Amino acid sequence: MDSTKRIIINTLAQYSRSLLNILLSLFSTRYIVEALGVSDYGLYVVVGGVVALLGFITNALVITTQRFISFYFGKSDKKEVHRIFANSLTIHLILSLLMIGILFCMKDLFVYHWLNIPSGREAIAADVYVITIFILVTTIMTAPFKALFIARENIVYISVVEVFDGILKLGIAIWILFTDTDRLLLYAILMLSIQIINILAYSLYALHKYEECHILISYRELDFSYMRQLAGFAGWSTYSMGAIVFRNQGIQLILNRFLGTLVNAAYGIAMQVYSSLAFVASSILNAMNPQIMKAEGEGNRKLMLQLAEKESKYSTMLLLVITVPLMFELPDILALWLREVPQGCVMFCQFILCGFIIDQTTYGINTAILATGRIKYYTLLMYTPKLLVIPPIYYLIRTGHTPLIAMYVYLIAETLVSIARLPYIKFTCGLDIRHFLKHVISPLIPLLLTQCAIGYCSTCFISLERRYLLTIPLSIAICGCVMWFFTLSMSEREYACKILTRKPGIASIVHDED
Repeated sequence: MDSTKRIIINTLAQYSRSLLNILLSLFSTRYIVEALGVSDYGLYVVVGGVVALLGFITNALVITTQRFISFYFGKSDKKEVHRIFANSLTIHLILSLLMIGILFCMKDLFVYHWLNIPSGREAIAADVYVITIFILVTTIMTAPFKALFIARENIVYISVVEVFDGILKLGIAIWILFTDTDRLLLYAILMLSIQIINILAYSLYALHKYEECHILISYRELDFSYMRQLAGFAGWSTYSMGAIVFRNQGIQLILNRFLGTLVNAAYGIAMQVYSSLAFVASSILNAMNPQIMKAEGEGNRKLMLQLAEKESKYSTMLLLVITVPLMFELPDILALWLREVPQGCVMFCQFILCGFIIDQTTYGINTAILATGRIKYYTLLMYTPKLLVIPPIYYLIRTGHTPLIAMYVYLIAETLVSIARLPYIKFTCGLDIRHFLKHVISPLIPLLLTQCAIGYCSTCFISLERRYLLTIPLSIAICGCVMWFFTLSMSEREYACKILTRKPGIASIVHDED
């Protein structure tokens, strides 16, 4: 299949999955909050969040394994792909055993001494903590199989599994509403069951489908030089993911320590909305990342940078279409979704989503650095500032300032990091900043302004019950036209027309005229 067609098919599959999973996640969260109550939901968020501090390791390992497999696919070296997978699987197993040992030793410290847990719920919190450890370990062992699917560009299967995951979570949320047992403990157990189903779905199909996938690893396949490469790359990827997760969960712990579980619930719901919309951005990342890695493996730096620019543009474009109308209608949507909206939830949602959009505008070129493999200094310079927001936020909350001030600190850090990526990648990979601004940022401005104008006019001049049923579809329809005529280039529109009419013979969309 033509690489551009593959990108389009994979993007459509992931984008459709993203929208469906957003709906499933919204309903799941609503029923879970209703079933558990705001206090127990906040307890689950903060207890599960302690272990989730290490869940970023899974994403780092997926990125690492996928990068090396895609790179060697670009070199057409199947033997190397086979050995990369074997050594990657071994590293995941060792890491899982380490996580079990470390986290079990830290259980009493976190549950009984650090966390602010309502009286009488300490034993349940300890059980939830243990179950969440096994959820983390199962997720880690899923990572090499999922990375293989991404590298193989079998995004359709990933989309099917993730939609099924969303359906199961919705079913669990509804079921718990009608149970008489301790709902918090039951919810944690059922979430572990879903992770077990996921690892079976990925591993069994991969073992059947791909020759480089195997679980019986011989001693001769193990190579410490490969492990060192994978561990080194994974270490810096872990740092980058960890900075984001420690920042998010660090804010969660600060809010818990000084303001209690009700504020935790508000922040946790905001992070749930953020996670759901991050699926939209991942639709482009998962579709285009393998092609970027392969282009670098082939030694085609120019194509690699072109694809990285497209990734920034398309992921931001698709994110804006959904996120901006949602931000204007958040109070009414949250009220419909949750019935009981925790105080501060709208504010948290708006700031976190705004920061995510800003970060996404240059996030595609982050993949260019991953493709080159030279990520040490980039990771230190771009992700440390995200982590450094914790001390000022701690100081502000401790001294009596509102969470609103803390969110301004969060937003400023996201903006500075997004801007700083451009000069760094210019000097390390040869990115043309002027070209990036002209072909990525400038086309997005009409789309953003149109959406903001529609959202502002709707909230000011339309007073209807459930107004969002009118304003959100209207915004998406109008912005679809703006996207077509102002955001997409002429070659992109021509290629889209050819794909829709099934006429071959048009040049790839990555070769735009300057």
